[in-house]
Amino acid sequence: MTIPQEQFDDLLSRTALAALFYYPEIAIDDDDYSIQKDIAYCLVPVAGIPDEHAERLRIAVGRVITNPTAHRSELLALVIELAPPPTE
Repeated sequence: MTIPQEQFDDLLSRTALAALFYYPEIAIDDDDYSIQKDIAYCLVPVAGIPDEHAERLRIAVGRVITNPTAHRSELLALVIELAPPPTE
């Protein structure tokens, strides 16, 4: 199954948005907050991706949400690996 590039772009946009609104104290300040919910939201565009790839993406997205500067290149490299080559 090939996931179109646009869906990976949506995953990156959602991850950036989740990272923008994340702050470490949110788990203390908001009893309803769960980073797992944010990660699930980010992965919606690539639903149906094989489990092994979904798990790698889940981990990378979680890292980017909590520390974008340290982990964004890891996520970008993974998306480049999993996404189909761009068509010209």
